[in-house]
Amino acid sequence: MQIDARGKAVKHKSQARFRDHDGHLRPVSAYGTSKTAAERALLKKLQDRAKTGQHAGELTAMHKMNVLIDLFEAKFKEWVKDGKRSPSSLDNYQGAIKNHIRPALGELRIGEATTPRIDTVVAHIKQRAGAARAKTCRSILSGMMKLAVRYGAITVNPVREIETIEAQPKNPPRALTSDEVTLLRRSLAADGRAVEADLPDLTTFMLCTGVRIGEALAVHWHQVDLEAGTAEITHTIVRVKGQGLLRKGTKSRAGERLLHLPNWALAVLRARHAAGIRARHATGIRLDGPVFPDTHGGYRDPSNTRRALRTALSPVGSTARRDLGLTLRALRRETGLTRKQVADHLNWPQTRVELIETGRITVDHQLVQTLVATYGIDLDHRHALRTQVHDATQPAESDKLAWIRSHALRKTTATALDQAGHTARQIADQLGQARVSITQDIYLGRQSANPAAAQALERVFDEPEMP
Repeated sequence: MQIDARGKAVKHKSQARFRDHDGHLRPVSAYGTSKTAAERALLKKLQDRAKTGQHAGELTAMHKMNVLIDLFEAKFKEWVKDGKRSPSSLDNYQGAIKNHIRPALGELRIGEATTPRIDTVVAHIKQRAGAARAKTCRSILSGMMKLAVRYGAITVNPVREIETIEAQPKNPPRALTSDEVTLLRRSLAADGRAVEADLPDLTTFMLCTGVRIGEALAVHWHQVDLEAGTAEITHTIVRVKGQGLLRKGTKSRAGERLLHLPNWALAVLRARHAAGIRARHATGIRLDGPVFPDTHGGYRDPSNTRRALRTALSPVGSTARRDLGLTLRALRRETGLTRKQVADHLNWPQTRVELIETGRITVDHQLVQTLVATYGIDLDHRHALRTQVHDATQPAESDKLAWIRSHALRKTTATALDQAGHTARQIADQLGQARVSITQDIYLGRQSANPAAAQALERVFDEPEMP
């Protein structure tokens, strides 16, 4: 007990001896502003110590969550090394841990990470970063707390009881029509930048197989049998932080598959093979090299390829749109501004300015007026520029392609097979998916009507009598 100058107690100490989980007696003390407060603090300390002792192991309920997070990351790296988890999953999880989980929970003790607390954290993540990110964080936290149970820090995984997150897709499954496929292939073939990025042949291969973009980029020439008309899918390309591009096994065992190719796809591959042999003095064909290499004959980055595809699918809609873009670029350069400076001033992504200046985005009067105001120009007083804007806002056929992303090619393949009468299991095998439900819910476009249903019901019931 501490006493002040007037002889009054300012701090009380309560002490006891506690038999720890290892059998040794150790002194435990606590302080309070009164004798009762000190005794209560000591009792709480003893209860926490007893709770910790019941679950003795490498972790205890008194350890901070940061310790558990570090352990989970170390374990996950071991799983990646053993081939049980994907390196891309590790990168994704580490980003979620760094940006969301560690700041919110890292300084808590493991025993304090209760179901209500974790539920609140995940709800905030959903509000800030969206349902998909919150779902990832929930999965990570479940794995962490499962590890805590296994190591004896807690007895029940508190994440099991938190609210399930339903991440609805932004867009419903949509497949390209036959006309859209024709328009897509024609548009890519006529786009110089798309041809330079080797997108026409890659897109054809993805449409005729349904493979993921990383799987297409991982196919080697020795895996293509031009005589039998088959392609073997065994690997995918991923970028791993600190290691660069890696060719790793497919996402699951279901991803390893032998696919038969339609004749129009074989024609594309035969042409590539013949062109590669003729160009042997350059990169040439290597049996252990990729069918769709980068400019140096190595592996292509899937992210860069997706970006190139997105750019190509925001095509130059018309000559008028292209000419307007060139005019806007000239006006920006006259002011001495860079695209980044303009984007920062308008709070736009930098790519938006680029797409406008290359004629690859639909524009309207208000959009251009906002942009040129940055250059000190009043659009209403520039008759020639107004005329260009009017001409550029007219619709173009290629605008129909702007919605397409790389996964739409897989959906198109799946839906085409569905319409041809293939079962969901057969389609899942084609796409390399272990769960048929994923194929049905995400990759198959819903049929608007089923005329055969009425005929089938008529045959079964044959005008049932009314009571």
